[in-house]
Amino acid sequence: MPEPTEPDPRRDVVLDATTLKALTHPLRPRILSALRLHGPATASSLAAHLGVNTGATSYHVRQLAEAGFVVEATELGNARDRWWRAAHARTLFDTHDADQETSAAYLSAVAAGYAENAQRAIAEIATLPPEWEDAGTFSNFTLRLTPEETTTLMGEITAVIRGYRSHQGAQDAPDTARPVSVNLEVFLAPGMSSE
Repeated sequence: MPEPTEPDPRRDVVLDATTLKALTHPLRPRILSALRLHGPATASSLAAHLGVNTGATSYHVRQLAEAGFVVEATELGNARDRWWRAAHARTLFDTHDADQETSAAYLSAVAAGYAENAQRAIAEIATLPPEWEDAGTFSNFTLRLTPEETTTLMGEITAVIRGYRSHQGAQDAPDTARPVSVNLEVFLAPGMSSE
């Protein structure tokens, strides 16, 4: 069974046609992800973290703010620096709710962010402490499944992931716990839709 999509308005944002368009630029999902993972930041610190220029980051943060994805962290700012935080912990999206072109642009931006994070993780492998060296994986499994089996697989994997505490505010997390990125991509293998 797939992950329940019943949103929690205190922590989730559900994309609609208007808000979806605000996330179709490849840098915007990366900014939002960085704010969710690392907490409040300035446009300058986001730019340094993401390896892009400050002007572009500042512009895209403002666009995210206009769409309601980020809010100013006024308790951290001063007259010179504006701090921003993610307005929501999770983004929900149903591909049936948007036109195909906008959906594809958004999903391409998300996939580009996943790929960029993977490249950064690979670049950092040599610097990992010994206990983290074998803790992750870059694996690919091609399975031959029906649509129903695929839906069941997604539900089972999601249930396993939900069984672990969230990195957001986990009070009972051991001192050695760190945020771990788990990307789940389940799709019909490209070129197989006509078979």
